[in-house]
Amino acid sequence: MFRAFPTLAFSTLVALLLPASTAYGASTGGNLTALGVSPAHHALAAPSNTAITITFDRAVAPATVTAQSFWAFARWSGVVTGSRSLSADGRTLILTPDRLLSAGESVMVVLSHDLMAVDGTPMRAAGYSWQFWVRTVSTPTLRYVETDDLTTGEPSRPYGAIGSDLNGDGFLDLTTVNEDTNDVRVFLNATDGTFDAFGPPSSTGGTPSPNEPSDFDRDGLIDLAAANTTEASVSVLLGNGDGTFDSPQLAAVTSAPRGLAVLDVDGDGDIDIASAEPGTGQISILRNDGTGTFGNRTSFGTGTDGEWGLAAGDMNNDGILDLVAGGRNVNTIWVYAGQGDGTFNLVGSRDIGASTWMLVLGDVDGDGDADVSVASSNSVGVIVENAGDGSLSGHDTYPIDPFGLATDLADLDGDGDLDWITASFSGDWFLFRNDGLGSFTFDRELLAPQAASCSVALDLDNDGDLDLALIDEIANRMIVLTNEGLVFTDGFKSGDTSAWSSSSP
Repeated sequence: MFRAFPTLAFSTLVALLLPASTAYGASTGGNLTALGVSPAHHALAAPSNTAITITFDRAVAPATVTAQSFWAFARWSGVVTGSRSLSADGRTLILTPDRLLSAGESVMVVLSHDLMAVDGTPMRAAGYSWQFWVRTVSTPTLRYVETDDLTTGEPSRPYGAIGSDLNGDGFLDLTTVNEDTNDVRVFLNATDGTFDAFGPPSSTGGTPSPNEPSDFDRDGLIDLAAANTTEASVSVLLGNGDGTFDSPQLAAVTSAPRGLAVLDVDGDGDIDIASAEPGTGQISILRNDGTGTFGNRTSFGTGTDGEWGLAAGDMNNDGILDLVAGGRNVNTIWVYAGQGDGTFNLVGSRDIGASTWMLVLGDVDGDGDADVSVASSNSVGVIVENAGDGSLSGHDTYPIDPFGLATDLADLDGDGDLDWITASFSGDWFLFRNDGLGSFTFDRELLAPQAASCSVALDLDNDGDLDLALIDEIANRMIVLTNEGLVFTDGFKSGDTSAWSSSSP
């Protein structure tokens, strides 16, 4: 369970903020400018009780520091709650969590253009945003023990899942996104390594698949967006805080989407949605009005063919999140730099010699910028290196089982770098270990009952290491593996559920 930490009231530090002679409104010119952040951009092993800080070139006006102008969303544990404060000189904003972040999760920090300096100068219109990862405990020898085998119901066809704490009890729940039943199904964590059967499903649009959690309406509860892959819309489901969702909002896009990303595109402090649409060669930008309503759509042509995978991350470390897209029909990855006003400019591309199905971003080589991991339907996984300015400098290809569908990055062994999981529809899950420099070694194959569709790496039992939820869309199953830290050698396939593989190449 998340443990509480003492907090310091915002008003306490404000009293120490500035000399009495400091006056508002006397601008010194230029925008309020960020000089440094902690944890750093793309940090891989931030403590679970880390304070989140950003330092500016001048003192910040306390009245502009709010839960809307400075906040953070942790991918699994949700909105980072706690106290907001200012340093004694007023230049450093501090968000001190009142509970632990979940091991191994990624965190997105968002600052809006509503922040202002005490001299009256505003922050740039683009705001500021960055991402980091929470560390996991060291488990150099991985032992996965099956603790639950969940049915998603016939014929649901689960392809996509999230591992967020939907009912606020401090334990991560599991949610599948189901293509054949057009819904999401929530399995609440029973806190003992098992999960309750799913409750009443929440409907979506047609054939949902790619999905992302966030807090779209800024009520502190976890929401969900899912791309409807057979109709021109994205489903937005606002969470109720008890494991259920409201009726979906169907936000219109240009054509059936295949990729989905969430980010603040315009610096206003709320989370917008981007969707990649291969039918029209467009990426749609759905702007949030601040209440979780998405009606202001724009789009731009990508110049590629078959936009499929899509992810958001700061590829050039300028504090504005960018978009990375993969073209299925032209074997190419594109990087589009965010301008902070809802528009994006192409800054680089790379032919990777493989058709992209899904891509995920993370710093795999430890150089402080975000790289790209790709699952390809050409039976390979690809790691694409970032040159540091958002351009792509090289790539490495690794064999996986046929028809690769999903890629995930996570520090499975707790050594401070991101390891790699792939899933293949005509095969199994592959685990690769990272040497810390972005070179991967095959570690083991986790055998699928019928079709390995995707996976979620997360800390389900709050012991600091990463467990796995493995989704098989043909068997309509989600299998929960708890990390016990020791080698387990046998495997199962097609109904033999006695153990799980850890074979070497």
